[in-house]
Amino acid sequence: MEHILTILIFLPVVGSLGILALPGGKNYLYRWITFLISTINLGLSVWVYLNFNPSLSGISNEKAMQFVEKVDWITIAVGDINKIGIQYFVGLDGLNMPMVLLSALVLFIGAISAWNIKYKAKGFHSLFLLLSGSIIGCFAALDFFLFFLFFEFMLLPMYFLIGIWGGKRREYASIKFFIYTLVGSVCILLVMIMLAFSVQYPKDTYTFNLLALADRTNFIPDSLLNWQNSRWLINMPARRWAFLLLLTGFAIKLPAVPVHTWLPDAHVEAPTPISVILAGILLKIGGYGLLRIGISIFPDSGWIYSDWMAVLGGISIVYGALNAMASHDLKRMVAYSSVSHMGFVLIGIASMTSEGINGAMYQLFSHGILSAMLFLLVGVLQDRTHDKTIENYRGLATKMPVYTGMTIIAFFASLGLPGFSGFIGEFFTIMSTFGTDIIPRWVILAAVAGLVLGAAYFLWTLQRMFFGKYWSKGGEEWAILLTDLNLREKAMLIILAILALIFGIFPNLLFTPMSKTIMTLTDMIQKS
Repeated sequence: MEHILTILIFLPVVGSLGILALPGGKNYLYRWITFLISTINLGLSVWVYLNFNPSLSGISNEKAMQFVEKVDWITIAVGDINKIGIQYFVGLDGLNMPMVLLSALVLFIGAISAWNIKYKAKGFHSLFLLLSGSIIGCFAALDFFLFFLFFEFMLLPMYFLIGIWGGKRREYASIKFFIYTLVGSVCILLVMIMLAFSVQYPKDTYTFNLLALADRTNFIPDSLLNWQNSRWLINMPARRWAFLLLLTGFAIKLPAVPVHTWLPDAHVEAPTPISVILAGILLKIGGYGLLRIGISIFPDSGWIYSDWMAVLGGISIVYGALNAMASHDLKRMVAYSSVSHMGFVLIGIASMTSEGINGAMYQLFSHGILSAMLFLLVGVLQDRTHDKTIENYRGLATKMPVYTGMTIIAFFASLGLPGFSGFIGEFFTIMSTFGTDIIPRWVILAAVAGLVLGAAYFLWTLQRMFFGKYWSKGGEEWAILLTDLNLREKAMLIILAILALIFGIFPNLLFTPMSKTIMTLTDMIQKS
């Protein structure tokens, strides 16, 4: 199918503009347009998955990329001979194809969860679709400039979606999200500028082509970021500074401790559909970007600072788990559990092994499904009572048995129960730490401790909120409001639960399309 990636990216943008062109007050039209476009995109992404050739590797080989669309976009002359070339260049390999599939799936679920949005529904659905196109564009882009454009463009709709439709402290949360992400963007922008005059492909063109940037033979011999470059600032090569800037920028997005503090506030204040997208997709751009740009372009520096990444991952796992255990707000607890789970991604990447990076990618995909499910479950209580405080509920199993059953599935899947997708990513990540001398031994203990703490806070929350005699702070009023799941809520949660089970039992559904690309990446790391 020609131009399928362009359709995936720009169909939501067209839908966003279409909603803006409609008269006000047509809430049912806005919902249906968002739902239909999200459904079409999900169908197209499944078609891409089914037609993906897992034997091709990508990374630095344009011929191995699939569903490629490449058009010259911006050309600027630099002197008499050289020029700067920026392209609309999109394509898929084993790194970004699973992320495009995950994006379409979570955005589809988000569209269903947004069905009851009534306040300024026209603006909400228009921004939702604009965000959808930006997310898929960010994952599909193979030109650094194009990637950065989509990366930045996500800020605008997310800022307004939190700031207008969020909770009581929505302005604070949206500004904090914007500032943190903007700082990360500036770090990435600096590296993009440094790379702009370091690589030529072809010989007379300075390029932002990510595949060309990943090929060390394309670096200009006397350029700032050349592989053989001499000492630069504070007696350290510029390549190492570039990697540290990328690590900072993508760690904020992931997020990793200590640049994580925007996440709990954003989640607590965001409306349910936006929390689903934020945890299910946006965090994944941090892990994906670190692999696609940081490790593939600077594998030598990634190797040198791999122990730093492992330490950040270990701290994030334990710190996130302890904060989740101490949280009184159910949504904050789930947010901190995301910080903890993303720590496994950093450790997997830091291992610099095939099994570790496969585990990190699997963790990204699995967490996208499970975090979406968890935030939907929190949203059920928020929609009914507008209260997410754990201590304000007891014995919900007697009032909401189906809701309780789905919560049990989500909690056990998230704590890494074998048979669910969460187990696979964590297992391969921890296994990779035993196959390398890069990762400090205490980080392995931190990862194992994170598993134990994860079981503790999920099971403790389950015991406090769902078992025993029914009681709620709202008394009779809440007893009436706390009805069990409706058909729409059941559909969303059942879809996600089934996918978590399928990818837990049949992990090769993801490992097979990812493995060749990741093997190529680890070969590049070893040769660096």
